[in-house]
Amino acid sequence: MSTSAAVSAQPRLTARSFRALGTTATVAVTDPSKADAAKCILRAEIEAIDHACSRFRPDSELADLHANAGHTVDVSSLLFEALEVAYSVAERTHGAVDPTVGNAMEVLGYDRDFDQIETRPLQTADLGPIPGFWHLHLDPRRRAARIPKGVRLDLGSSAKAFLADRAAAHLVDALGSGALVSIGGDVAVAGEPPPEGWAIGIAVDSSVEGDEVDEVVAIHEGGLASSSTEVRTWHMGSEQVHHIVDPATGCSSARYWRLVSAAGASCVDANALSTAAVVWGDRAIERLRPFNQAVRLLRHDGQVFTLGDWPEAKRR
Repeated sequence: MSTSAAVSAQPRLTARSFRALGTTATVAVTDPSKADAAKCILRAEIEAIDHACSRFRPDSELADLHANAGHTVDVSSLLFEALEVAYSVAERTHGAVDPTVGNAMEVLGYDRDFDQIETRPLQTADLGPIPGFWHLHLDPRRRAARIPKGVRLDLGSSAKAFLADRAAAHLVDALGSGALVSIGGDVAVAGEPPPEGWAIGIAVDSSVEGDEVDEVVAIHEGGLASSSTEVRTWHMGSEQVHHIVDPATGCSSARYWRLVSAAGASCVDANALSTAAVVWGDRAIERLRPFNQAVRLLRHDGQVFTLGDWPEAKRR
């Protein structure tokens, strides 16, 4: 990972972007002739993960798992892998990023696609600690899952990162071109990168133009993810809430960090730490150190902290 001072010298890569999953999906390829095919592949990957993991589609596999809570349900290989990823992320972050936040999300008003959230009073009496990821039972031999009655899952955080990793790998296999996939700023790269690496802007809002980002870094492999308390926000009565839930309270995590960005061997690895750091708040730096990953943290007072081999920022 490096600062990308030579971005302007890179050949212009071909990218395609579109709205999906309530955010912006982008695919970039090193072979310009394959950009349209890459977009089609990414759309298909998004549709597959949405059908498997969506909380909002009544025809999704996750909806069927919720409807059969208390019973063991056979699931597709895609949903099972997404559930395994969510469970492993929860274990790795000691429960800071936990898939059993579904009910908490609904109490906070995130019970439909983000673009359709409606303001209403926050029912604080319904807030409280979430059940915990250990209530999700997975049977690899049968490829089946079970959750207790009353438990609802939200796979949004880990599933987006899982989607980025999966799609980038699929693009390389299908097209033979180096590829970058970004799902709302959760980035995975695969295949042969551009000579200077994949240039990625770091900003609170992943949709801003290149001149407006805080800094630009380059990665050659793996993934990079950013988590913010500033973008996916909405009001519940007089309360402003956001989409990253603190499992200890069932409410939006404290807004200590404006933005946390992390690099990892995969987008899943990166996203696990960027999200967990938001939940950990003022304890994040201490808890991040043992992971030895590159992390950049922007505090709400504007101060920036870096860990691991996050590159030193250069003046733009």
